[in-house]
Parts: sequence; C-alpha cells; structure tokens
Amino acid sequence: MSISCARTAPLCLAAALFASLAGPAFAHVTLAEGQATSGTSYRGVLKVPHGCGEAATTAIKVTIPEGVVSVKPQPKAGWTLALEKGPYEKSYEVMHGGPVKEGVKTITWSGGNLPNAYYDEFVFIAYLAPQAQATKLYFPVLQSCEGTSADWAQIPQEGGPRPEYPAPVLRLAAAAMPAAPSTFKAGALTIEQPWARATPGGAKVAGGYLKITNTGTLPDKLIGGSFERAGRFEMHEMSMNNGVMTMRPVAGGLEIAPGATLALAPGGYHLMLQDLTQPLKQGESVKGTLTFEKAGTVNVVFEVRGIGAGAPASAPAGGEMGGMGGMEHQH
Repeated sequence: MSISCARTAPLCLAAALFASLAGPAFAHVTLAEGQATSGTSYRGVLKVPHGCGEAATTAIKVTIPEGVVSVKPQPKAGWTLALEKGPYEKSYEVMHGGPVKEGVKTITWSGGNLPNAYYDEFVFIAYLAPQAQATKLYFPVLQSCEGTSADWAQIPQEGGPRPEYPAPVLRLAAAAMPAAPSTFKAGALTIEQPWARATPGGAKVAGGYLKITNTGTLPDKLIGGSFERAGRFEMHEMSMNNGVMTMRPVAGGLEIAPGATLALAPGGYHLMLQDLTQPLKQGESVKGTLTFEKAGTVNVVFEVRGIGAGAPASAPAGGEMGGMGGMEHQH
C-alpha cells in the first residue's frame, strides 16, 4: 500500500527524518570539541555513535594531521593501543620543553567490541602548534567492524557536495601571538622598528625599513645582513634623477655618524630582500640579522605591514616593488 504525501505530510516528514538518521550521516565519527585555538593544549574526543551498518566496531584508527604534536592517547579497558610514529614536516616548539621533530602519526584502538546499538568515545591529548591564520585540521578515521569497515577520510571541497564519509574536522583559530620586539641593541647602536612590506603571491622581492641611532662616539656602518625568507639581502638607494625615479645598490655600506640617526624608509635608503622563498603576509613577524662594521651582527625581527605601507607621495604605485614602473634600476 502506498501513502500519498499530499494527504499525510506529517507522516512523510517523519519517514524522511528516520531515513536520514539511519544513513551514514547519523553514523559519522566526529570530534566532540570541533573548535580550538592554536598554540594551546587540546583534548580530542572521537565520538563513535554507530557501527558499520549493523556490524559491531572492533577497531578505530585515527591519523594525526601535521601541526598536532606531543600526542598521547588514553587507554581503554578491553582495547589494545598501538602507535605509529614518524618525523614531522618541520620542528615545533611546545609549551614545556624544547623543540620536537617527530611524534605520533596514527593511533589505533583495536581488539574491542562496540555493538552497533552502543555509543563510545576514544580520547587523546595533544598540543596544537601556533598558526598565524585560522585554518581547519582533518583527522581521518578508519572504523573497522566485523567483516566490514567505514573510512571517514573524505575532505570537503570548496563549493562541492557534502562528502558521504567526511573526516572529523577541527576548526582552529589563529594563535594569540606575542608582539614582536621593536627595539634591538648592537653595541652603541639602537635599531628601531624593523619592518617589511607584504608582497603579492609570486613576488620575489620585498622592501625592508628601520631606524638606526648611534649613541656612541665613533662612526659605524651597516654593511650587510640577512632575512629568513630571502636568498639575497642588499642595501639600495632610491632618488629622483631628471624627473625619473632611480634605484641603485649602495656600495661600501651605510654610515651612522656619532649622535646621528640613519632612517631606511620608502622613497630613500632601504633594504632589498630578494629571491623570496614565500610571500610576506601582513601581520607576520620574520627573523633577520643586521651586520655592522664595528658592532658586529645582531638578530632582529621584521614586522610585516601592508603592501602600500609608508609609501611617500612621490613614490610610484606600489612603492619600490611596484613593477619598477617609471623607475630606472642602476647597478
């Protein structure tokens, strides 16, 4: 006997709701806490509300994504724990202790029996490495059952359909990063507010700026340095020549006389940070060094500001890095 939904709308709605709950969507393995802030400890709780169809769950294997470190699973009575370990893609600083370069890559709870009619949780703790931007971390889970399995490993695509077997997801807020120091000392020299301009994707050159004050009685010279994301570090001078903006490397370094302040700023002397290995994004802090003739080498941190930050009125669009439009580059 068929039922007309036109006459029995409530009954049809109830049937549709039951069908949706009985399908894979109801059986999703998910994280109990799906939001966190990077740079903090995290207690991950995998919720397993259903078997594979009617089959009982006999094992849960979770893959730990990059950036989740110092992982420790919680044992479960009646289940055997197994860990796979390996190197991380990079070294991470954790809250307590030195840098870590390897750790848990997968956790497997096996040998138990979780009937389809029951619910259970599988727990681990970890540290979420600091992220400068909000992001999502996916924890693929293989749910093994009696004679079958469900692989919760599908990553949703932007604008695509909802996956049938989505991986558990953790939405990460950006870390509350401590403010980078803005003043540095090298002997009698005081270096203030090193900063660099953000760059568009694909750009290989950025401009760097700062102020150096000589509080001593002898002159010194800025003769070089480094920038963590640049293959080359040079000092350049920008000036007007017969109505044309020109830029040329500075030979022999930049002198800072006793009691004087040398300002490297858009439109004048500046640092050319070349052969960038990745774009600079506003709000980041990037390590570097400055080398002086007498004071030696000092570690500094460059704050990354907006693409057009500090542009003088006479500078071409985009400043020093603006495609060299209307500018001659002299060597």
